[in-house]
Formats: sequence, structure tokens, C-alpha cells
Amino acid sequence: MVTASQLCRFICGIVIGFLITTQLRYLLLQKPSCLLSSTKISSTSNPQSSNEIPVDNVVNISDLTEDKRLIFIGVMTAQKYLHTRALAIHNTWGKTVPGKLIFFSSFNSKTNHSLPLVPLKSVDDSYPPQKKSFLMLKYMHDHFIDDFEWFMRADDDVYIRTDYLEGFLRSINSSKPQFIGQAGVGNKAEFGQLSLQADENFCMGGPGMILSRDTLRLLIPHIRYCLKNLYSTHEDVEVGRCVRKFVGIPCTWSYEMQSIFYHSFSGEEVFNGRLKTKEIHRAITLHPIKQPSYLYRMHSYFYGLQSQNLRYNSLNLYREILDMENLLQESRLFDNTDQLLHFNTSILGMKPVLNKFNPVSSDETLVWDFISKHMHAYGSLNPKKRLESYQQLAVNDVVMEIMEIINKYSKQRGRIIDFKEILYGYVRENPLFGVDYILDMLLTYRKYRGKKMTVPVRRHAYLQKAFSQLEFREEYTQNSQASHMDALQSHVNIIVPLYGRLENFKRFINNIENVCFQVGERIGLAVIFFESDGDDSTESKMIFDDLKRKYPSYDIRLIEAKGPFSRAAALETGAKAFSLNSLLFFVDVDLVLDLGVMERIRLNTIQSKQVYFPVVFSEYDPEYIENDSELPYLSEERGYWRQFGYGIVSIYHSDLRDVGGFDTSIRGWGKEDVDLYSKIVRSNLTVLRAADPGIVHVFHPISCSPDLEDLQYEMCWGSKLSSLASQKTLAKIILSNKQKYLTNR
Repeated sequence: MVTASQLCRFICGIVIGFLITTQLRYLLLQKPSCLLSSTKISSTSNPQSSNEIPVDNVVNISDLTEDKRLIFIGVMTAQKYLHTRALAIHNTWGKTVPGKLIFFSSFNSKTNHSLPLVPLKSVDDSYPPQKKSFLMLKYMHDHFIDDFEWFMRADDDVYIRTDYLEGFLRSINSSKPQFIGQAGVGNKAEFGQLSLQADENFCMGGPGMILSRDTLRLLIPHIRYCLKNLYSTHEDVEVGRCVRKFVGIPCTWSYEMQSIFYHSFSGEEVFNGRLKTKEIHRAITLHPIKQPSYLYRMHSYFYGLQSQNLRYNSLNLYREILDMENLLQESRLFDNTDQLLHFNTSILGMKPVLNKFNPVSSDETLVWDFISKHMHAYGSLNPKKRLESYQQLAVNDVVMEIMEIINKYSKQRGRIIDFKEILYGYVRENPLFGVDYILDMLLTYRKYRGKKMTVPVRRHAYLQKAFSQLEFREEYTQNSQASHMDALQSHVNIIVPLYGRLENFKRFINNIENVCFQVGERIGLAVIFFESDGDDSTESKMIFDDLKRKYPSYDIRLIEAKGPFSRAAALETGAKAFSLNSLLFFVDVDLVLDLGVMERIRLNTIQSKQVYFPVVFSEYDPEYIENDSELPYLSEERGYWRQFGYGIVSIYHSDLRDVGGFDTSIRGWGKEDVDLYSKIVRSNLTVLRAADPGIVHVFHPISCSPDLEDLQYEMCWGSKLSSLASQKTLAKIILSNKQKYLTNR
């Protein structure tokens, strides 16, 4: 028979054993530093001070308007990340929060940057940050519970699209208890170790968790209990457990939350590559982005999307203006010509149709390129080729945008359409209006409301990526005017190699005299002279001496070179005749320049930054040009833009030395220009490549010596054949004499 005293001792033993076991379990799971202090939680930034610093010294919300008091975001970070991840957040999406953002770190944390930082008392940077997370939530409650509708706990390796976040939260009732995020139940390795029932979850901390005001108000009185009763080492699991126990709500069970609060289980590699993906476009938060450089890149990309949306809205406004003009008919919206310049509705206001441009002749017809697995391009020397990377990206972007439009109201319609592949398509570019597409797409139609079905479908899409108005930003500095004038005063040193070519040399000297010497241009001239057979050398020297006597104030030099002709050696010799700060302009005697060339040389060449490679207009053989006098000087029948010629270049001597200069081992004609261009591309210098209508290469017969190296010989013949005549002219010649050119013999 058990006595009362024995029963009492038995019950007391059970109670004492339970208490000891609970305390030991708590101490094993938690480090001593995570014990909740009985003192008041302080936001002090000075570890030596026991007085609480007023919250206004940390963040001032008195200037926030009502629409800017939507959400308070607390970012958990550590001392070692304050100058990297935290600073990157503060400089990017942190500036656009529709509310306030504060960083929470350990008690001893300090920073030299103007970060809104709260060092939490009695908290260190140890992991897991369970105490830091709970005390951060308590700080939000104690100081801001009545100032914001929503409260968010975020990591320092997350990117938040604040515009999407604002739209999302304003569509939800904030007066009810809400606990929003991507629901998690733990991975396979943790299954059964998180003390979660089958129907229980938690909001994953990485992508962020959002609490409404009522949720935070109901939660905070119990955080001491939650910290003393931890069942795992994961702070997000414990926050979720505490919310479920004392607020009575789980994290949102929703499949869509996986894409809205996006967490990449493959790490941040998904954010290193192409950003235009449906996962990134759908997300409000993106996690993890541990490298600050990737965070800045992401921010720049989303700014680009905002700019694109603004341009699209601008186009729609232009179209509305044009519609209004058509309705008013006789009345004019703008009587002032200056006002009309900003509203070019004749082009920008046209609706997106494929027949905006009406060609007058067959030559003006815009040609479609065919795309499938390969591209069949009309304007390419190789008609059948693989899509270039930029073309593939453009097509992918178009497909992604059209699928976003198609699925914009998929939830209301109870169906979703997935893209499978492009079977074939056509593409053309209209320089005035945009890029047109006709795509035959294979899609999958999925109906999930009513009678469910999944069927493949083919659809033709007629699309136009319209061009918007030209936008540019010119950056001004206090001495911008002075620097601009200094550039215009730069001394241009023209370096030209000469080997024979007497008549060409006469024309070149006469041209330089007209456009430079007679108008007072600040130039110098260095002729690198190679002896040639006959009387050309003697007469060339006489012409040079006459020029030097005529303009004694100019720096005009004749540098005689030894050995066989080498353009690379000639230009290298000419460059070394000038100081390192000299602006050099390498040319040939076959060129004719106009009055504006020197100004463009000065403005487009920047020391230690930029090299100018003008695209020269090269004349065809006059023998094949019909109605020469009636043609414009720059026309398709008269010549072509020498896109593959890099021999004409302006560069500072110091930059030429930095990239290694010309390869003087190259003998004769060609190859030295491509070699120099490749060196500059591989350097830190920027290449400015643009068509210059003021530089014309006058036609001359080209003779390709068999003694040239194979590559030089091939390049020489390529230049010779390209300079013969236009494709149109050659086609007329062949068709006019089919017997001669098209009959096999």
C-alpha cells in the first residue's frame, strides 16, 4: 500500500526531473550568449553606455507621409557584412522602400557609413541568430508598432523589388493577422528533426517573412517563452512555431509564394547569368545574393526594366495624341514649331502594324529574314548561318514578353499557356519604326478550372518591338566648357607613309593644304618616305620642300626610312618622332579629308580612355559607275563604307605604347591594322567606331604581290574585289551580257 508521503516524493521527483531535463536541453541547444537579458532592450550604439538612445537618433519617421508608412523592414546582418552586403542594400533597393529600413546587428557593431544601424544589446553575431531575430522583432514592436501596417524580417543577402512589394501588400487586408512568406517544412535531411507536425510549416527566412501589425502585436508578449523553448537551431523555424502557437496562424500555404518569395536552392549561380528569366521577373524577393556586385547588377537591371516601361507608356501617349489630332482634324494641337518638335506623332504615334512603311521602289522594300534552327539572312555574305547571340537573346526576350501578356489574366480565366518552341519565323528591322516578327509558336494550353485539359496548340504571332524617341543624357561638370575647348585646341599630328604614288601624294598634299594649313588648323605633318624607282622620289621631295617653305610656322617633317616598304614600320617610326602626349592620326595618301575631320579627331580621341577608328567611305572603280555626275557624292553606286578596314586611326602616343605599338615584323601591305585593333580591343581602352563622311578613300588600282604572306595576299584580294563595283552594278553587267558571264564553256 503506497503511503501519501511516498506518493508525494514520487510526484516531486518527476517534477524536478522534468525541470532539470528541460533546462539541460535548453542549454545544449542555445549558447549562453543567447539568453534573454532581463534588462530593457536598448538601441544604443555605444557599448560603454547603459542609457538607451532615442529611436529618432537612429531613424526619423516624422517626415514620412501616410503613403510612405506602409512597411518597416528590418535586415539582420553582422559586423563583418556592414561594409559590403548591408552597404549594397542601403545603396540599392533600400532607398526605395515604401516605409523605413533599419539594419540590426550585434551590440558592438559600428560603421563609418551612414547606415541606419541598431546594435541590439546583449546580442552577438554568433550563428544561429535566434536571439537576434526575436529581439529585432521586439524592437520593431516597441518603437514602430503604430507607425506601419506591415513588418518584414529580411536577410542581408536578399534583393527586394520594392515597387512589386508595395503593390502586393496594398492588395491584402493589413488589419487581420497575416504571416506571409514562402512556406517551408525543412529538407529531407532535417525531416522529423524540426518538431513539426505534418500540417505545420514556417516562413523561410532567406526570401523574407512579412507580419501584419496584429501578428506582431500578438507575438511579442511571448518571445521570452519562445526563446526559452527552442526545438531546433533554425531561427525561421522557431519564429514560425511561435507565430503558430500564440497568433494561431501558419505561414501562407500557397504554391505562388515559391515564385513571389524566390529562393534559389542552387545558390546564387542563378543570378550570375542572364537575368531576363521568368523566375526573376515574377519574384518580389530574390535570395541568396551574397556578392554585393551581383546586387548592384540586379538593381541596374530592374532600373532598365522601369525605363523600358516608361518608354512604352510614352509611346502610348504619343498614340493618344495622334488619335486626338485625327479627331480634331482642322484644329492644330501645337501652333508653335518648337512645341511640335517634342511631339513627333507622325512616327511615334502610329499604331503597331506591319505595314507602317510603304516603299516607293523595289529597292526600298524591307526584306524578311527567315529563322528556324538556322537563320537565312538576305543581307549577309553567308545567307545561311546560326543565329548570333544577340539575335537569339532578342527572340527570347520577345517570346518571354508575349507569354507574360498572354498569361497576364490566366488566374481569372482559369488557364495557363506555356511556351514550348518556335517552329519557324520571320524577322526584319525597320530603322524608323522598330523590329517586326512573325513567329509560328508551339504552345501548351492548360485549363485547370472546370473541365481540366492539357492540349498542344500552334499559333502565329505578329509582333512589333517599336522604337521609342531618342533619349540621351549629357553629363556636365563645372569645367566642362573648359575641357571641351581644350580638346578642340589639341595639336593633331598626321603621319602618312609614302612609297611612290606621286599623283596620289600631290592630291593628298593639296587636300591637306586646303583643309588644314590655309584655315589655320593646329596640326603637324610627318611623311615617312621610302625610296622608289624612277623620278617619283625626287619629285615627291620637291613637293614636300615647297610645302615646308610655304608654311614655315608648321611642324612639317620628312623622315626617310631604310629597307623595303613596311607600313607597320613606317607608322611606328612616325609615332616615335613625337612626344608621349601627342595626338597621332595615321592616314594614307589615298585619302581626301574635309574641314570637319580634325575637330572629330580631337573630340573622339581621349587620352588613356578612347581610340577613334573612323569608318572610311571607299570609292568604286569609276569605270563601272553610270551617270557619275548625277549621283550624290556618298551613294551606294559610287562607293561603300569600308567596315573591315582599320588602317585609319587616331590615338595618343602614350596609349599606342601601352598596347604594344605596331608589329614591325609585318612586311608590305595589310594585316598591321587588324593587329593593332586587336591589341586595343584587348586593352582597357574604349574603341569608338563610326562612319565618318569627311574621310573618303579615292579609288586606285590595287596590285597584290604574290610575295605577300597568304593572309596578307587574301586580304589584298578581298579589298581589290570589294572596290570594283556595287552588287547592283555587277548584277546589271552580268545580266546585260549573259552569254559572256553565265554560259559554261
